Formats: sequence, structure tokens, C-alpha cells
Amino acid sequence: MAYSAPRGTVDILPETSGKWQELEQLLRTICANYNVKEMRTPIFEHTELFSRAVGDTTDVVTKEMYSFADKKGRSITLRPEGTAGIARSYVEHKLFALPEKLQKFYYMGPMFRYERPQNGRQRQFHQFGVEMIGLESPYVDVECMVMAVTVVEALGLKDITLHINSLGDEASREAYRDALKQHFQPVLNDLCYDCQQRFEKNPLRILDCKVDKDYPAMKDAPRTIDYLSDSARNHFDKVCALLDDLEIDYVIDTNLVRGLDYYSHTVFEVISDDPKLGAGATVGAGGRYSTLISELGGPENPGVGFAFGMERLMIAMGSESDEEDGLDVYVMPLETEAKDLAMQIVTMLRANGFTCDMDQCDRGLKGQFKSADRFHAHFSMIIGDEEVQKEVVNMKCNHSKEQTVVPLEDIVAFIENHYEGGHDHE
Repeated sequence: MAYSAPRGTVDILPETSGKWQELEQLLRTICANYNVKEMRTPIFEHTELFSRAVGDTTDVVTKEMYSFADKKGRSITLRPEGTAGIARSYVEHKLFALPEKLQKFYYMGPMFRYERPQNGRQRQFHQFGVEMIGLESPYVDVECMVMAVTVVEALGLKDITLHINSLGDEASREAYRDALKQHFQPVLNDLCYDCQQRFEKNPLRILDCKVDKDYPAMKDAPRTIDYLSDSARNHFDKVCALLDDLEIDYVIDTNLVRGLDYYSHTVFEVISDDPKLGAGATVGAGGRYSTLISELGGPENPGVGFAFGMERLMIAMGSESDEEDGLDVYVMPLETEAKDLAMQIVTMLRANGFTCDMDQCDRGLKGQFKSADRFHAHFSMIIGDEEVQKEVVNMKCNHSKEQTVVPLEDIVAFIENHYEGGHDHE
């Protein structure tokens, strides 16, 4: 029987894993610049965490979660997003008691949602996200948004626009919910089943409907920013002023509500018209959440964060890549005794920090040179019976084509003195 990966999952093969590592390193570097520390949470959590944190009326919870009963009958869910797990860990480990009131975390890893697979969107996908927890400050909102824009710009994407909106505080949301219900009540029977269910539980979710997005009542629905309380308005005005000061281009998008229930105040999306992604593609998104930590049993510590689908970021990086980092040395033994010596040399070189490999297939010189080319080796080290007897190796620089006989005890010094890759080997 032939096996294949489940639908909506892909294997990351060696030919592309280097690109993934390049992306991950870029993201880690940006996080270090912003003093954001990594947190790793379990891939599965108790189902009620997501039902409570994400919202039991969201598509994620009602339609897309991979949930199952464990051997003791407890409902377990493969994580569909990262914020809930970070918030749970923040509360469980009492990170709110640390001396620094503002705690900044990042995560990256696999997430799981049952949805139709398409380019850049899989059922097992990878997500990079940042959470900044502890302060309800417009300055933190803007730091988070600038960081998200920094990620996208670092990938070389063009035509970037930051879309922002405010959902306001709880008073604002109550006033807005009432306005939405009055607006949609006369046409409720014309809307889809999901929207009818959302009408009572969470009317904001109606605006996020994919089925009725072109219905006339959607076009002239009330706007969140028209129902902001004075404090919420001041918060949003300060966010806009700070973005202006930093000369960050943005658009106030009153249709932006985000799909998860925990959002409040500032929400945002990074939109790209770069041809690599297509016009109007959402690269990443996020927003502020004021009550999530307290709902999970912690203090009333607000947070703000964002997330990127890493498959989408991989598309943004493009298929073109820098020349693959090659091996420092490919060792080419020609006889049995030479192979014994080659094993000793390879082990010694690796211990000294060099990347190297050797022929294990007992091929001729021509076949081994082909391998050296495939591995983009900087040096080919040729060892035959004569080299073994004289305790030397024949070093060929594959860039200049020069060959040099080098005593065994001088191999490391030779490579360090003649290495053309510019790496620092210690």
C-alpha cells in the first residue's frame, strides 16, 4: 500500500527547508531587535480554552477545530491559533507578577484548522506571532504594528498598506452591538443561517461573513468608530498620531473587525498588492485584547499582538534564493586506506566547526567531483594511496581550480587562510 500525506498537509523537504530556516532566522533577529522573547506552548490544549478565548461563535471554533477525546474522555484540540495558548501560559505561570509589567513574547510553529486547502493555506500550517501583554497603551499598539510592518518590509514585499480600525472598549462595543442589531433586524431573514445565529450572540461577526459580504445591508452597516466612547476615541486618536509621527502609511478601514471574539480597541491588517501574493492580500493581522487574560483567570492585564501565516511569508520571500551555502570541504578517498583516513579527517574538521562530508559509495574521481559540485563545496580534498603514505592531502579550490598539497597537520590552518566564503570558524 502506498501512503501519502493527509490532505491539507505538506512535507518540507531538504530542498526547501533551508528557505524555512532563513525565514525563521529573519523573524528571530527582528524579535531580538524588539526585545521580544520566545515562548513555546503545547501543540494541543483543552478544548474549552479555545471555546472561551477565541469565542464559541467564531468559524474557528464552530467549523475548523481539530478536536478529539483523549483516553480519559477529555476534549483536546490541536491549536488553531497561538494567542490563547500564550495567554493561558501567562496566567498559569503568573508571568504578570514579574518585575517588568510589559511582557513581550513570540511564537512560531504548526497550527491546525479544518478548511479547504489552497495556495499558502493548509490544514496544518505554520504561524509566527507576537504578543505584548500588560499595558493598555497606544504606544504598545503602535510598537506592535510597526514590528509587523518591519517583518513584511524585511521580506522585500512592495505596495504595503497598514489597515487599522478601532472596536473600542466594552462601552463602545455595547453601543455598537445595539446599533448593528437595529440595522440588521429588518433583513435578518435574508441573511445566511450563520449570520442569523450570530445576530444574538455576537452581531459583530455578521460583518465578517463570507457568504453575505455583498448583501446591500453590509455596505451601509454602522461603523465602529462612530460609537467609540471618549476614552476609546482618545486611544485611537493617539494611535493615529503616533503612526503619523513615525511616517507609517495607514488607512482607517471601518469594515475591519477581525474574526476572533477577544479583540477590542485597535485592530489592524497588513495588506500587500505585491504581484507575488496578488492584489489586496492580507499578509498578517492582529489587534488589542483587553479581557482575555482576566477571562482565563488572571488579572485585568490587557494585551496586543499579531500573527503571520508562515506559508504566506514563504511565498513573499519568492522562489529565487541566494546561492545555497555549500560545504566547506568534500573529502574524496580513492582507496580503502584513504577512506579510513578520510573518516578521521572529516571527524576532525567537523570538530573544528567546518561543514564537510565524504564519499561513502567508493566511486571514481569523476563521480566524486560531481558530488562536490552538487554540494557546492568550496574545497575538494583528494586522498589516494600516495597521499596516505606521505601523510598529506591534495586540496583543490573549486573556485580558482588551484590544487595544493597540504600536510595533515596543516589542514585546518590551510582552510582558514584560504577560505573564500568569509566565514569565521572557531
